[in-house]
Amino acid sequence: MKQIITFTFLLITLCASAQNIKEELYNLPDVQFTKINTPEAYEAAYELKIKQPIDHKNPSLGYFYQRVFLSHVGFDKATVMVTNGYAKTRNSITEPAALLNANQLNIEHRYFGKSVPDSIDYTYLNLEQVAADLHHINELFRNIYKGKWLSTGISKGGQTTIFYRYFYPKDVDVSIPYVAPINDGLEDTRIYTFLDTVGSDECRTKLKNIQKRLLSEREEVLPLMRWFTYGAQLHFTYLEFEQAFEYAVLEFPFSFWQWGSNCDSIPDVNAPIEDLLYYFVGVSGIDFFADKSMEDFASHYYQAGAQMGYYAYDISEFKDLIKALPNDKNPSAIFMPNKMPIHFNNDVVVKAKAWMQKNGNHFIHINGNSDTWSATALRPVKGLDAEWFFLAGKDHGAARIKNMSKEERTRMVDALERWLNLEIE
Repeated sequence: MKQIITFTFLLITLCASAQNIKEELYNLPDVQFTKINTPEAYEAAYELKIKQPIDHKNPSLGYFYQRVFLSHVGFDKATVMVTNGYAKTRNSITEPAALLNANQLNIEHRYFGKSVPDSIDYTYLNLEQVAADLHHINELFRNIYKGKWLSTGISKGGQTTIFYRYFYPKDVDVSIPYVAPINDGLEDTRIYTFLDTVGSDECRTKLKNIQKRLLSEREEVLPLMRWFTYGAQLHFTYLEFEQAFEYAVLEFPFSFWQWGSNCDSIPDVNAPIEDLLYYFVGVSGIDFFADKSMEDFASHYYQAGAQMGYYAYDISEFKDLIKALPNDKNPSAIFMPNKMPIHFNNDVVVKAKAWMQKNGNHFIHINGNSDTWSATALRPVKGLDAEWFFLAGKDHGAARIKNMSKEERTRMVDALERWLNLEIE
């Protein structure tokens, strides 16, 4: 009987909390909400549409609605802002939110997915406006959640975590960027140094030999690749098909290390061309250079070309084999929307990086030391109360808290407990 009473009391409490969050959402300005499936261990979840000015400095220019997923666990809990770098199509709970049993606001990036105005003026896709979106969300939900606040993001979302903290250093108590590169220019040459030194000489040579064979035997390779793209329903108008093929070949070692491919799985360079292509498309897909990707990542490429920088492809050993792309300079990996010209100004990135050197306290930086993007990650700075992790053998997708060693996880938890003044189970 006692168990039944306890369960009934718990159920009533959960229902009351869920009802309370619904009432709180009703009271927030600029917020529309729809009930969605509640994640395990949470009390309620909603998909939100939050009204944002296109230009936070001049709201008269109009507005758009930013998609956010709220997962509510308790008004007395910490709150985690997830600063996605791209579209966010569904709710999911991040490691920091699960670790802290925290509320979570999972935020789609401006000008991606459903978070777009009726017509896109890229003038207003800049780091200052992106940070102002996040600040507005923070201001709104601080009316509901009075506890500690954190922000976290992965890859481009991790970059967003860093820039958000630069613009609004008091919005959150702790920032946890994962695998977040901070690039020095349009062609960050630290990528080349990484690709020339990562792994073993034997492994790097295998990759380069496959690249050379694919490029040199293109008369046999291209028809097979074209049939593959027909089957995958890929289209090429932004890039010509042969240009996309060459880009995919140049991308091969970058993707290989970024996503943790195994050197032992690389086929012999003299294997049948079909075997090489089967392996190649599994590592460096030509779909990344097809029209749909150009459309899906248009805003990303604009940000790279306008402010954030990116990478290019070192063709010093392939110049005689490049036929479709210009070979007088390293081809850029930036594909601007509608092929607009690049007008690059990374002043904000330079200032933010300098700010982080002096003020980047209460950060947990999580990277994988075999990930290509670790080449441009922020490095440890003496004197800062922050933690850096370069997880051994982990790639872009595996550099996560769940894959830390016992010692690494203990160090991370100790820092969080110290900064947040709480005890983590």
